[in-house]
Amino acid sequence: MLDKLIAIEERYEELNQLLLEVGGDYQRAAELNMERTELEPLVLKAREYRQLLDSLEQARALLYSDDEELRFLAEAEVAELEPRIDELDTEIKSMLVPKDPRDQRNVIVEIRAGTGGDEAALFAADLFRMYSRYAERQNWQAEVLSSNEIGIGGYKEIIFMVKGRGAYSRLKYESGVHRVQRVPVTEASGRIHTSTATVAVLAEVDEVEINIPEGDIRMDVYKSAGAGGQNVQKNATAVRITHIPTGIVVACQDERSQLQNRLRAMSILRARLYEMEQEKQRQEVDDARRSQVGSAERSEKIRTYNYPQSRVTDHRINLSNYNLPVVMEGAIDEFIDELSLRNESERLAAVGE
Repeated sequence: MLDKLIAIEERYEELNQLLLEVGGDYQRAAELNMERTELEPLVLKAREYRQLLDSLEQARALLYSDDEELRFLAEAEVAELEPRIDELDTEIKSMLVPKDPRDQRNVIVEIRAGTGGDEAALFAADLFRMYSRYAERQNWQAEVLSSNEIGIGGYKEIIFMVKGRGAYSRLKYESGVHRVQRVPVTEASGRIHTSTATVAVLAEVDEVEINIPEGDIRMDVYKSAGAGGQNVQKNATAVRITHIPTGIVVACQDERSQLQNRLRAMSILRARLYEMEQEKQRQEVDDARRSQVGSAERSEKIRTYNYPQSRVTDHRINLSNYNLPVVMEGAIDEFIDELSLRNESERLAAVGE
């Protein structure tokens, strides 16, 4: 680790020198200063770490002194320095772990009803409301990109964007199968049903990062229709884009113009293709890593919402909350914080290896 820190400090000093020599090239100066700003917190920790190590080495040397008072002072200093060095060691390792470059991006969230018919569609709507409330709590913006609504207020599918700094870093843990246990409003006998919905969280991707040749897509336009089949637009403004190489299909109809629906559909397609490529790379490193875009038919589930017991359980971390109404109003930080801590521990362990 010390070798890494020395290399980072050398780069930091090099950047300082380059900034002095950059002259009137403001674009280059901005790039250099950004890199320098990113390195500075780590450099300051590294310098403190080395100073503490030097002090510890000196204090340990005095443990064998013939002077009893010096030995006593050295023992006290060693006892004080060692915990601080251990703490700093952990901090620095955490800072050295490569961060997910997507963490600060906006996200596209896709919710699809799974097993359970109309009840699953209603649960998908409940999840959409939960994430919308969570976005409000974070001062983020939630904007519907595409939806397929059923007549009683549920969604077979709803795709929306959450705009806000750090949105992906928090919401990425929501990907997977969510399960609900409750008595449906349509159930006369009062019997509890189990239904599912799948959530996929995709980082927004720029055109520069994912270039999609025109020849790789087929676009169909049609008249949009709302819940129950009623026409929303008389003109053909709805857009369906098919990515020919992968077979991915994206449809958008919520905007009033064909251009806006096409832009939204392309944004969703780029995010899905980027996620596919990221998943391919992850699989090469760890074949056990699961794709974020799940199927509601899969047996694995990440969270269960049990209405009769007012309990929400996250099965990945074995954590339960017994205030389900509050959770459904967007109070999901408890789960996200714990999942984030677990992820951090795993990344630190990987650095140690």
